[in-house]
Formats: sequence, C-alpha cells, structure tokens
Amino acid sequence: MSDEVEAGYVRVRLDLSYDGSEFSGWAKQAGGRRTVQGEIEDALRTVTRSRETYELTVAGRTDAGVHARGQVAHVDLPREVWAEHHGKLLKRLAGRLPRDVRVWALREAPSGFNARFSAVWRRYAYRVTDNPGGVDPLLRGHVLWHDWPLDVDAMNEAARGLLGEHDFAAYCKRREGATTIRTLQELSLVRGEDGIITATVRADAFCHNMVRSLIGALLFVGDGHRTPDWPAKVLAAGVRDSAVHVVRPHGLTLEEVGYPADELLAARNKEARNKRSLPGAGCC
Repeated sequence: MSDEVEAGYVRVRLDLSYDGSEFSGWAKQAGGRRTVQGEIEDALRTVTRSRETYELTVAGRTDAGVHARGQVAHVDLPREVWAEHHGKLLKRLAGRLPRDVRVWALREAPSGFNARFSAVWRRYAYRVTDNPGGVDPLLRGHVLWHDWPLDVDAMNEAARGLLGEHDFAAYCKRREGATTIRTLQELSLVRGEDGIITATVRADAFCHNMVRSLIGALLFVGDGHRTPDWPAKVLAAGVRDSAVHVVRPHGLTLEEVGYPADELLAARNKEARNKRSLPGAGCC
C-alpha cells in the first residue's frame, strides 16, 4: 500500500506528551468529548490561520486516562503553510495548547515515514505502589495503589512466560477484523528506592487493553493470589479469564516509540500494513 505524501504537501513529525487525566483518550470522538487529537488539531488550525483541519496520525492511540511522555504523530501540511509558519509554529502551539498537552518538536519527516506504521516498537511504563499508607498525593494521578504487599521477583518470573510472539486474545479486548497476535519484546518490573514498582512493557504493537490486562495478571501473582505460571496458562488458553482485571488507566504512560533508520522506514511501513492490522480503537 502506498503512503506517498500528496503533491504540494509536507509530512511533519510531531513529538509530544500529555497528562491523560482529563482527556477521553487520544482519538477524536463524537459528542464533543475532549481528546488529545482534537486539542492539537484545533490549535494547529488556529495558529496557521487555516480553514481546513489537518488530521493527525498517531503512533499509538491511548485510552481515556492514559498518559504519554514520548508520543509521536504526523500531519501532512500544505507546503506553503509549512514554509510560512514552521519557524514559529512550536512557540505558537505552546501558547495556544492547554497546559496538559505539549508539542516538543516539529520537523519535516524523512521519506517513507508514517508515525503509526513505521514504528517497530512502543514502550509503556506502568507504575504501582503497595505502600500501606497509599500513594504520595503528588503522584496520585500517575501511580496505582495496590493494597496488598507485592513480590516483584514472583511477578518477573511470571512475566518471562509471556515474552515472544503469541496470540494475546486472552489479554485483549477483541475488535472486529483486528488480529490479537503481538510480539512482546520486554516485560520487566523494578522496585525503586521510593517503593514505586515500575513495569516496563515493550512490543511491536499492542491490542486494546493489553498492557493493563497483563499488569492485572501480574499483580495477582505478586500479591500471592496466583502462582507465577498462571499468566502463561491464561495466555495459552486463548480466552478472557474473569480473574484477569484490567487495571485503572492512570498508572500507564507511553514512554517512547522506536523507529528504524531513515532508509528502512518505507519498508517497515509496508511490512507493518501487510503483517497485521492494528486495532482501530484505543490501546492498552
């Protein structure tokens, strides 16, 4: 499938972050709900004084309440609009956007770049504390409180059984026509000096609710309700298990998106489209 930029347009890469607490996810929705995509597209239209709304394509659609530190998107702008505004566009967006979303970089994308299909991995972090006193009030919007003591070693043992390419149907909310086959490249947990446990989750792509379901299963192992081999057994069964809870979204942050070298972008773009179709709804 061709992804050539239309004649007279320039593809621009945006690197951005947002606090998802007050957003109904990334993607624009009917009914006037506040979304990250909607805020950025509105701001872009305003600062370029355009009548047209230029639609963003994002690396990973995040659900309501999920945060992003290293999100990537692209937008195709008329060449004359880019030429006129690109020097001041970043600062003007900073003045127009609400404080819970920031664009950090704007640059012309290399040939073959597609924020979604050119990506080779997405890395998320999920943060949780088992401190009996609860969550630091200053971190309450980004850290989940689990009111049972957690064994991180047991959770890491369980996580190793989930690595690799599998059908993650047991950990995904199914979407019509979308595959649930994914390659989980990394799943590991570390307890920091502050007691906060950070789970790092990296895969080529994620299906809907996948990260939060995986964390839910690992928490059940960590607090002793299930043995370390249980999450892999759920995966092998291939069906949703009522014991796997989708944990709350506020502990989840999209930290980084990985792309290949510029000369490999077009090939990756084509490969990703042919190999599997990503879900059209929110992620993780």
